[in-house]
Amino acid sequence: MTEQEPSVANTWQTTPDARVEVRSRQDHPDNPTAFDDAVIRQARNSAAFWAAIGNSRGHEVVRRRSFLAVLGGKRAGTRILLQEPDLDAHELAEVTELAGRSTGPVDVEDPFSSTDLSHLGMRNWQMPIMVRPPGPVPAPAMEVVRVQRTHELQTAEQIVIEGFELTRFTPYRPGEMFPTTLTEQPGVDVFLAVLDGDAVGAGVTVVHDGFGSHYWVGTPSAHRSRGAGRAVMLGSLAPMANLPVTLTASRLGRPLYESLGFTAVTPSTWWSSQ
Repeated sequence: MTEQEPSVANTWQTTPDARVEVRSRQDHPDNPTAFDDAVIRQARNSAAFWAAIGNSRGHEVVRRRSFLAVLGGKRAGTRILLQEPDLDAHELAEVTELAGRSTGPVDVEDPFSSTDLSHLGMRNWQMPIMVRPPGPVPAPAMEVVRVQRTHELQTAEQIVIEGFELTRFTPYRPGEMFPTTLTEQPGVDVFLAVLDGDAVGAGVTVVHDGFGSHYWVGTPSAHRSRGAGRAVMLGSLAPMANLPVTLTASRLGRPLYESLGFTAVTPSTWWSSQ
């Protein structure tokens, strides 16, 4: 999975997670730029992804030098993506104000792990940013389709809600999480893995400024451990085979991504009010 880590932590983490082995330029002499730029590229890609989400949902999108915020309602909540490691006092105050006036849950992603938001009273944890350099992608073991129809998008939406236990979106309202205009946003694609006629996995990709990234790669509980996650990853990686690709990995998802050629380069810190 490439979304929130389920474990809970309550202390501000100033050192990398022990599970994250940081790599350097010397570790990857054949493709150093892809690895050196991974943090800033993940930050920019996440901002592009959430701007697309916000625009498709009709939510207010706030853009500043050091962050992007998407202001949703009671169910969707507020999402803040830090874009620089050096927020000044005014910017930090605005982040605090936006979080404080949210009517729903608040989630903040800090890929630089440099901003202390413990004053907001939110839990925090770390997950590794991973990067895969351009390269061949094997064919998936099951059919993977790029979503084009409304019913396919709703199927992907339901898989993601169930797979990530996004209870904020229950009871289910079609198109609330994935509006029909989502796939019309620049660089955004949604994929479904299909086995014996049933959709068994889903994921979202975003291509922005020469980098790709994955989001919300998940499977429903009834279809786990059947290769659906790997299939979704391979099927969605194929169109981005000539690009560096980043993602932020959960503990459960990391072994899969490593087997597909991703390398953990640095920890990203996440904050959540839930």
